[in-house]
Amino acid sequence: MSRNVTRAAAEGTRRRRRRNSILLSVAAVAVIVILLALEQVALLYLIATLGVAVLLIIVAFADLHGAPAEVAQPAPADSAAGIADRTASPAAAATTSFAPTAPRPHRRKRRR
Repeated sequence: MSRNVTRAAAEGTRRRRRRNSILLSVAAVAVIVILLALEQVALLYLIATLGVAVLLIIVAFADLHGAPAEVAQPAPADSAAGIADRTASPAAAATTSFAPTAPRPHRRKRRR
């Protein structure tokens, strides 16, 4: 029973957030249309610039789900010309090969 109550509460929260998002979008569109009608392009430019700046700040400080910061490892040295000429070392060739390691099983054709 408590599971159903929790599910109903979550559904109500989801519905309320969706409604608020739609109302916020409609309000933003109304403000933009009003500013365009009043020919306030400078104000629109300022709002757009501040919006992009805020978005960049939000992305910069995003937690990314608590992923641990990894130490950057230097890329392994390879010779692009050697890979193209197929003269690269076997270890390098094994890491850069895109061919499957095991043969694929044969598939039967379907009869119609």
